[in-house]
Amino acid sequence: MNRLYLVLVLLMSTQCMGQKDFDAKLNSLLSKSVPFIYTNELTELTENEDEILILDTRSEKEFQVSHIPNAIFIDYEDFSIESIKGYDKKSPVIVYCSVGYRSEKIGEELQELGFSDVRNLYGGIFDWKNKGYEVVNNMGKATDSVHTYNENWSKWLKEGVKVYE
Repeated sequence: MNRLYLVLVLLMSTQCMGQKDFDAKLNSLLSKSVPFIYTNELTELTENEDEILILDTRSEKEFQVSHIPNAIFIDYEDFSIESIKGYDKKSPVIVYCSVGYRSEKIGEELQELGFSDVRNLYGGIFDWKNKGYEVVNNMGKATDSVHTYNENWSKWLKEGVKVYE
């Protein structure tokens, strides 16, 4: 019995350490200039809010592998306000990428353009998938695949199939 307890404690501490390491990595990358929204808050918001814009700021290749349902692709490398022209600047805008760096930069641009309710998805699509939420491919079908940008970044994706070609 004691041996089983020890194994369970070790497993739980390993999982917690992984999250602590992920959190530390995010803290080193992000300036927190755009307020966070967490995965559970985003799911609540999408259930209760009619006008919400979810923007995937990764590359087109990453977006095609998988994205959060109802997300709109806007390319980090070639962002243009034209891609969201006509959207109410007072309605919620959620930006995300792999872990939050690229989306934070796009979020800053949106704030400068007068969008008043911009939030960055904490941990990006990696945290979304790691918490068990659904992602869809370019055909709108549920998938387990997530583009992890490259092999180095793939260590932060704990759930799903890692893609990084």
